[in-house]
Amino acid sequence: MSKADPRVVEAVMVQVRAALGEKNHRPVVIGLCGAQGSGKTTLARAVLDACGLEELRTAALSIDDLYLTRAEREGLARNVHPLLATRGVPGTHYVLLGLSLVDALQDGKAAALPRFDKGRDDRAPADTWAPAPADCDVLLFEGWCVGARPQPEQDLVEPINALEAEEDAGGDWRRYVNAALAGAYQDLFARIDRLVLLAAPGFEVVYGWRLEQERDLGARADANAKVMDEAALARFIAHYERLTRYILYEMPDRADLVVSLDADRYPVEIQQRR
Repeated sequence: MSKADPRVVEAVMVQVRAALGEKNHRPVVIGLCGAQGSGKTTLARAVLDACGLEELRTAALSIDDLYLTRAEREGLARNVHPLLATRGVPGTHYVLLGLSLVDALQDGKAAALPRFDKGRDDRAPADTWAPAPADCDVLLFEGWCVGARPQPEQDLVEPINALEAEEDAGGDWRRYVNAALAGAYQDLFARIDRLVLLAAPGFEVVYGWRLEQERDLGARADANAKVMDEAALARFIAHYERLTRYILYEMPDRADLVVSLDADRYPVEIQQRR
């Protein structure tokens, strides 16, 4: 998605204005959830621009910027499960960092926005983090699992793909991920005042969407970028499959705004829940 659809931007702004009118705290937190490649970052930028036109002070945070350091994930891989070396799933984020940021902003303070360097697969140095303004009005919090809830225990029994069947046959990794999601992540997601879901038509489109992103990354010829080949990409997104499918099943009934996308990421339906 090279440009956000104006109808979707306005639909999100409806939620922003409603939250500002109803909540007695600032900033209001707008959660933006969507599968990999669904256009979250593009939409977030457009919403920030729209907020600027209404003279709102804004900040944006991606859940990707809360990843644990590479050394921390390597420790989890040694001590808990090898699949935890790969960033992405619940259990691979420093959730308390996100909570401390929200706390600082809601105290009216300026704060530094964490950043993760995907080229280095490590957290960026703190002196490179961008500032969020004091007395911020809107915090846009986006990510593939933002607002997600844990699965019922019985849903974890059977592997969902070859990665789980071959590398997590006993289910230890998926149970760890689910338990992590049931913990501090729910404290962070409870800070969300409005939840927006970009709903893919199904997980089967995610590989193509994510492949586009990798090809774009390669075309930019960033010397620090690590571009995955198709086999590596397929394995990578398999880590996300279980929870992505559950989000698409469970979240539409409770999100405040659901934008249903077709395989080309065109919004075919926009539903304001409140």
